Amino acid sequence: MATGPTHAMSGLVAWAAVTAMADDHSIGQLSPKTWVVGATLATGAALLPDIDHPQSTVARTFGGMSRGFSAAMSGLSGFLYRLTRTKHDSDRTGTHRGFTHTLVFAVLAGLVTTAIVQTSEGAALGVLMFLFAGLAVRGLMHNWSPKSDALLIAATSLVLTLVCWAWAGDQPSDAAAFGVAVMIGCVAHFIGDAVTEQGCPMLWPLPLGGKTWFPVAPPKLLRMQTGGKVELVLIGPTLTVLAVVLSAVVLYRVGAAPWLADLNLPPEFMAWIDPSA
Repeated sequence: MATGPTHAMSGLVAWAAVTAMADDHSIGQLSPKTWVVGATLATGAALLPDIDHPQSTVARTFGGMSRGFSAAMSGLSGFLYRLTRTKHDSDRTGTHRGFTHTLVFAVLAGLVTTAIVQTSEGAALGVLMFLFAGLAVRGLMHNWSPKSDALLIAATSLVLTLVCWAWAGDQPSDAAAFGVAVMIGCVAHFIGDAVTEQGCPMLWPLPLGGKTWFPVAPPKLLRMQTGGKVELVLIGPTLTVLAVVLSAVVLYRVGAAPWLADLNLPPEFMAWIDPSA
């Protein structure tokens, strides 16, 4: 898998890119409040698939609670792998890069998120944001804090949630957008894993090459080593720059970053930022 910061940035970039390109559709016409909550969910969801690995850093985000959930997801992932594998699939014992690394899981995670927001009175969205903010913070902190420092992660997540809610005022309630944000974050994770040496079985259970758990990946020449120089020197910094630029563009379009107009940017760039101008 790619490292935590790369996954987290990929989720934010994917959310910003989709909302920037979908300017003429409902997903591209969100309020600033809804966009920020969606960005938090997408960034955290870009770490969520690794919950199938009980020893992963993400599994320790909230201490015993997240470790218990990880153990359950690991068991489910292993069961589904044994149940649906073919003779061409490897006879592995590990559960990582199983069910939680499939498009089926991404869709289910998005639908569950939408259902929770739709059927709650608003408090559930705050809980969801707290949980996904925790995943995002854990991913971004990576090796900057002890893996078992769940208290620091929880406190940081709580502060981020409260600050967003204080800024938002009324609670954003675009359930469909939040479900899409979670799906986007998960898919960003799959793509990040697909370009590593092991690939990602995101198209399960479609039989490809006789395998239901076919590891989708580009040619070996285009794959990168997890935590290698290509990721740390090229991919990670590039995603960070894209995340900042695309987020600023979308926030400008929704009226939350008017200062972009004062930067004397090239007219061609401003025309892309604000097509209606």
